[in-house]
Amino acid sequence: MEGNRGANLADVGTRFLALLIDSFILSLVGGILFRLSGGVGGLAGIILGVAYQWVFLTQNRGQTPGKMLLNIRVVKTDGSQLTGTDAVIRYFGYLLNSVVLSIGWLWALFDPDRQGWHDKLAKTYVVKA
Repeated sequence: MEGNRGANLADVGTRFLALLIDSFILSLVGGILFRLSGGVGGLAGIILGVAYQWVFLTQNRGQTPGKMLLNIRVVKTDGSQLTGTDAVIRYFGYLLNSVVLSIGWLWALFDPDRQGWHDKLAKTYVVKA
């Protein structure tokens, strides 16, 4: 993967659109579950987010529904498939990105490997599928 990595990397705009699609799906499912459960709070949302990332990234060749629609996927920096631990680390990196004034998300705009903090933590790239 190292040699031709740059040509295969997904652009940040495509990644952002995939994130929006996935966020919409998670919000919709989370909202339904919230209503059905009588208002269980934030911990349920985190569990749902972890489960979503784990299932799709480990069981669907590194593609969430948003990534599938936009023909991109997540791989390890060595080109291998993600493990469950990688998916969980990457998700908690999402939370870190957001908590620190979104700097972790914006990092990908300036990083030569287009990696946000979540990618750096989990040692992943987002590539064209």
